[in-house]
Amino acid sequence: MHDIKAIRADPAAFDAGLARRGLFAKSAQITDVDATLRWVKTEYEKGLGERNSASKMIGEAKALGDELQAQMAIFKVGELKARLPALEARETELQIALEVELSGLPNLPAQDVPDGLDESANVVVHTRGTPPTFDFTPREHDTLALKFGYDPDTAATIAGARFAVLKGPLARLHRALGQFMIDRHVETGGFTEVAPPLLVLEKAVFGAGQLPKFADDLFKTTDGRYLISTAEVSLTNLVREKIVDAADLPLRFTALTPCFRSEAGSAGRDTRGLIRQHQFDKVELVAIVADAEAAAAEHERMTAHAEGILDALGLPYRRMLLCAGDMGFSARKTYDLEVWLPGQGAYREISSCSDCGDFQARRMDARYKTRGEKGTKFVHTLNGSALAVGRTLVAVIENYQRADGSVAVPEVLAPYMGGVTELVPG
Repeated sequence: MHDIKAIRADPAAFDAGLARRGLFAKSAQITDVDATLRWVKTEYEKGLGERNSASKMIGEAKALGDELQAQMAIFKVGELKARLPALEARETELQIALEVELSGLPNLPAQDVPDGLDESANVVVHTRGTPPTFDFTPREHDTLALKFGYDPDTAATIAGARFAVLKGPLARLHRALGQFMIDRHVETGGFTEVAPPLLVLEKAVFGAGQLPKFADDLFKTTDGRYLISTAEVSLTNLVREKIVDAADLPLRFTALTPCFRSEAGSAGRDTRGLIRQHQFDKVELVAIVADAEAAAAEHERMTAHAEGILDALGLPYRRMLLCAGDMGFSARKTYDLEVWLPGQGAYREISSCSDCGDFQARRMDARYKTRGEKGTKFVHTLNGSALAVGRTLVAVIENYQRADGSVAVPEVLAPYMGGVTELVPG
């Protein structure tokens, strides 16, 4: 959510930020509603004061035997009682209108985010690792995985398209990857492991910035709850409607959860294999910090920690700085990590790490207080995938494939694989 005070103070800067997102100017429309709302509030409060004064005057006039003055005060009270409900209703109407305007607009990009409206303007920050070379034509993961326990046909009979059944060694490798990732974040990253709800209330989804704009991408239950599309929703909302002690910041959380997405806008994209599923596992990182300076440092730390997973697995990747028009709704700055997939001959996104500033905190009313200082301030929130388990499985299969169709298991996963060092076609 945007700060209406900041829009009032510098509407041109607000519109310039929206323009970088490819959106039309909105400040005039917003400040018009805001000005009317403030006028109505003033009139309502003024009317309340006048009614209270007139009510008091009735008693005083009657005590003095001034019936004329009492009747005039009674008339005034009656007039105000008739007028005030309309002002109150108008105030509510305008407040809702202002919130609708503000809640539908994305976060403004940070100054160091490159301009551009789509992924063609994203910038390579660095590239790590060397793509493997093969003396055969590398195969794509879905072809390889069929021999290790990937069963899309059965999945389709159970749940329909964009679901997967994994069995045997492939299921074990999938589980090993998730456990390795979350153990690493807890043991070396200082993140607190959380087992959060997978079903959440509408206000939690709104707080994370996924409503109202992305309602079509979410699965909603018959009782009004939502299946999480990412553990970011649950983890970020751990501080909703709270005032955190500044001494306790930063807070760092991680969770390995299933995620659920309708993929409403991805018709025809990645219809084969495990890249884009309705249900998938992901390890999420969330950090809660005090201010923009702390958030900038935490963003680098979080992204580097996600990169550490790829380094440990020996997977080639690159870090991309997203342009203003390609960032997610709540982000002010985003790094994507793209892993090399030999079967596709391309880098594909495997992680997205974002600094959201105080945008989500305003939607959740999440604040912090410094001891000895007056007042509270909104926290700043960050989130990152570290990593999407299915996509990491894809990357391991494609990068560690061999000519005979087998796949080597990265050494770092040995403690999680019970001694299994390779997947052999069955």
